[in-house]
Amino acid sequence: MTKKLLILLFFLGSFFMQAQNLAWRTSMTDAIAISNEQKKPMLILFTASGVPDNLQNEIFKTPDFAVWSRDNVILVKLDLSDMNASESDREQNVKLKNAFGVEDLPEVCFAMASVRKNKTTFSALGKIAYKPGGAKAWIAESNTILHPPE
Repeated sequence: MTKKLLILLFFLGSFFMQAQNLAWRTSMTDAIAISNEQKKPMLILFTASGVPDNLQNEIFKTPDFAVWSRDNVILVKLDLSDMNASESDREQNVKLKNAFGVEDLPEVCFAMASVRKNKTTFSALGKIAYKPGGAKAWIAESNTILHPPE
C-alpha cells in the first residue's frame, strides 16, 4: 500500500512540476510563426523589473494557468527593462507597448499577427491586467476576450 501511495505521489509531483514549466517566447518573430502555425493567439506579457509579482505568482505559476495556456495561447514575454536584449528588440518592444496602448506594467495583451511582404500586422483581441480572484477568475475573463459571446 505504501509503495502504491509513493508511486502516486511521484506521478502527481511530476505532473505539477511539468505544469509549471511554461514556454515563454521572448522573440516576437518566433512567437508569430508558432502562433500562426498552431492557429492560437499570442498572450503577450509586457513587464519590467521592479513591477509587482501578483500576476506571476497568483496566476502564471498555477497548474490551472499552465494547462489553460498550453491549450489556448502562445506565451510571449516582453521585458521592457531587459538590458541583455538587442537595441532593435528593445525598440520593437516599446513600439509594441505603445501600439497596444499598454500604460501600466505588468499587462497582458492578446493578439494575432500576420506577415505579408515582410510587414507584420497585429490584430489586438483585448488586454487584461492583474485582478484579485485567482487563476480561475483571470482565465474566465481571458476566455471572454478570446471567445467573445455573440
